[in-house]
Amino acid sequence: MKEKDTVRTKSDVILIGAGIMSATLGVLLKELAPHLTITVLERLDAAARESSNAWNNAGTGHSAFCELNYTIENEDGSIQTKKALQIAEWFEISKEFWGYLAGNKRILDADEFIHSVPHYSFVWGEENVSFLRKRFDALKKYELFKDLVYTEDKDTLTEWLPLVMKGRDNSEPLAATKMELGTDVNFGTLTRAMFRYLESFPDVQVHYFEDVKDLERSENGFWHLTSNNIQTHEKEHHEAKFVFIGAGGGSLPLLEKSDIPEAAGFGGFPVSGQWLRCRNRDVIKQHFAKVYGKANVGSPPMSVPHLDTRIIEGKKELLFGPYAGFTTKFLKKGSYLDLVKSLEFDNIFPMLSAGMHNLPLTKYLISQAMQSHEDRITALKEYFPEVKSEDWELVVAGQRVQVIKKDEEEGGVLEFGTEVVSAKDGSLAALLGASPGASTSVSIMLEVLTDCFPKEMQSTEWKTKLKTMIPSFGESMKDNPNLCAESRKRTEELLELNREASVGSKV
Repeated sequence: MKEKDTVRTKSDVILIGAGIMSATLGVLLKELAPHLTITVLERLDAAARESSNAWNNAGTGHSAFCELNYTIENEDGSIQTKKALQIAEWFEISKEFWGYLAGNKRILDADEFIHSVPHYSFVWGEENVSFLRKRFDALKKYELFKDLVYTEDKDTLTEWLPLVMKGRDNSEPLAATKMELGTDVNFGTLTRAMFRYLESFPDVQVHYFEDVKDLERSENGFWHLTSNNIQTHEKEHHEAKFVFIGAGGGSLPLLEKSDIPEAAGFGGFPVSGQWLRCRNRDVIKQHFAKVYGKANVGSPPMSVPHLDTRIIEGKKELLFGPYAGFTTKFLKKGSYLDLVKSLEFDNIFPMLSAGMHNLPLTKYLISQAMQSHEDRITALKEYFPEVKSEDWELVVAGQRVQVIKKDEEEGGVLEFGTEVVSAKDGSLAALLGASPGASTSVSIMLEVLTDCFPKEMQSTEWKTKLKTMIPSFGESMKDNPNLCAESRKRTEELLELNREASVGSKV
C-alpha cells in the first residue's frame, strides 16, 4: 500500500452511518463484548441527520396499535394478525432495551426521547367501520392488545378526539380504537444519546464528514473501506473484521460494492415524504393523540395518513401526512442519479419487473408529488374538518428506499419492510428497507448479531447479558401473557411513562 493510502483506522467493527441502527448495534456490542474496538463513519456533520431525525420519521413508536396496514383483511373477511403481533412484540423489546439503558444511566433521562401519547385508529363509512370492528375483535384476545378499546359512540369519539370530531357530519358511520399505552419517540434524540455513550469509550471512534465510497475484502480477511473526507477532500482508508452497513437509503449502493453473493438481485425503490406542519399553537394545544386512518388504494405503507402529536425538543408539535412523492434520490441529501447508479446486471430485471407490477404505485406517487397546497389541505380536512389552510406549512420529510427482491414467479417484488442481508461468513451485514424501522431497531440488530456472531450468541456469557438488558430475550410475549404484563410494568417504570393523556398536554 502506498504512503498516501495509509490506513487511518483499524478496528474490530466498522459501522457505516450514524443512525438509530448503528447506534443500537454499537451499544449492544459494547455491552456484550467491551473489548471490541469500533469505528463509525458518517457522511454528514452529526448523528441522526437523515432517517432517524425527528422531522424525517413518524416517531410513532410503531407498535401496530393504530397502523391499519399491519392488519390486512382477507377475502373471507377474516383479519391477518401475525404482522401486528410481531411488530407489537418487537416494540416491547425495544422499550426493554431503552429501559435498561436509561435505568443504568447509559443514556440521558427517558423523558428526553419518549412520551406517552395515546394511539387511535379512526375510520368512517360502513365498510371501514366493519373492518375496524373485526380488527378489534381479532386483536383484543391477545395480551399485547388487551388494553385496546373500541367505540362507535359519537359522544365518546368527541371526548377522545375533539379536534377530529368538531364540525363533522355525524350522520356518517364512525368508529375508532384507542390504546392508551401508545408512545411518541424522538429517535433523533435517542440516537444521539447512544452515540454520546459510545464516544465515552476510548476505543470507539466516530468520524463525521466521511463519505464511504468503496469496500472490498482484503487478502488478510479484513474489509478495506475507502472514504472521502467531505471537509478536506482527502481519500481515507479504514479496516475492520466486521462491517455493518446501516446507511439508510445509502446502504444498497454500498452493499452492491461489497460483491458478496448474498447481495445479488437486490434493488431499491425510492419514495420521498412530506408533512403538513401546524403553525398555530392554539390548534396544537387542542390535540393530544396519534390518529391513523386507512391508506389510499395503491399507496405505500409509509403513506398511511395520520394526524400526529409529536414532542420534539421539549415542545408539542402537530403534523399531518405523510404525503408521498416520486424521487430518484436514495437519501434526503443524496443525488438524483442514485437510482440509476444502483442498476446492475443482477438486479436490473427484478427492478424492471417490480416496476411493471407496481405501475399504479408509480402513478400514485407522481400524482402526490404534483399536489397543490389546497389539495393537501383537502386531505387533512377528512381528519380535521375545521382546518384553516393558513395554519399549516409544508415541510420535507426523509427519503425511504423500499426493497426490491428477486422472485421466481414474478421476476421481482417490491417489499414494504426491512431486510437484513448478511455475508455467509458473518463478516458483513447490511440493512435495507424502511418501515417499521427505528421502532423495531433492537430486534433487527439482534438478528444481525445472530447472523454474524452465531458462536457468541450461543455462549452463556452473551445469553446472560442479553437477558439482563432484554428480560424477555429468548421468550415470546405473544404466547406468554404474564411475561408481556411484567415487561410493560417494568419498562413503564424505567422509562417513566404515564398512560394518562393529560400529562402530555402539559408539554
